[in-house]
Amino acid sequence: MESCSAASTPMTSSMKLDKDEDGQSVDIIAYHGIIRSLLYLIASRQDILFIIGVCGRFQDNPKQSHYVAAKRILKYLKGTQNMRLWYLKDSSFNLISYSDEDYAGCNVDRKSTSGICQFLGDRLVS
Repeated sequence: MESCSAASTPMTSSMKLDKDEDGQSVDIIAYHGIIRSLLYLIASRQDILFIIGVCGRFQDNPKQSHYVAAKRILKYLKGTQNMRLWYLKDSSFNLISYSDEDYAGCNVDRKSTSGICQFLGDRLVS
């Protein structure tokens, strides 16, 4: 992965992960290792929280499509190593939050999904 090209997003909008019963099986130990390593990052990298949760659902029987999705997260992290949040001294510190919910929207288990975004001033922080 050191010489791989970076990805601009942790997942694509067309990516629909499901059980993929007919997909090719992958090394479960390697897949667990990637997911476990990524779980440590979600405290400080909220931008990958959703996709890591999705990939984590398939740890009992990972397929090639799940492995490709996990590797895309690693490619995204490679491209965002130097990203930081900058706050100007005179910037606003008003906290604004938005939330969205999708009732039973998951194709795999019909679970609901939800998300939030929070702005501190005009900067997205979560």
